[in-house]
Amino acid sequence: MQASIDAVRVAGTPEGPVPVVVLAVEGESDVVPIFIGFSEATSIARGLEAEDIGRPLTHDLLLDVMEELGSRIDRIVVTGIEERDDGQGGTYIADIHLQTPRGETIIDARPSDSLALAARTNAAIEITEDVFEDSRDDSEKFDELEDIRNVSGEL
Repeated sequence: MQASIDAVRVAGTPEGPVPVVVLAVEGESDVVPIFIGFSEATSIARGLEAEDIGRPLTHDLLLDVMEELGSRIDRIVVTGIEERDDGQGGTYIADIHLQTPRGETIIDARPSDSLALAARTNAAIEITEDVFEDSRDDSEKFDELEDIRNVSGEL
């Protein structure tokens, strides 16, 4: 299923504020929220803005290295969710599909890192139907949340 980064927001939880990247899925009204860390959320937001801050951050550096080695990101795929033992949510799994001088290769990666790279390259984002069905949520729940770019300096 084709997806895109709809927003990077901050949700209030009993444990405090938690960033969430919201994936919109083509042809669906529901979204897929993936809760991530603040530095990852900020990196995704910077990638979406195509903001050049001078020296490269980690995701910019990784992208520069890949490109210097003749590789490019073809697409990223959110492939699964590993359930936690306590039944409270799970850990999302993603793959980065790269075109290299030796052909296509697939790299296991965190979705937050994959999405930060996709935001910088406009690479296609895909999500499996199983992940969508297991994690879909009403988009309206996330529309009202504060954008990460308006919050990060306040925390």
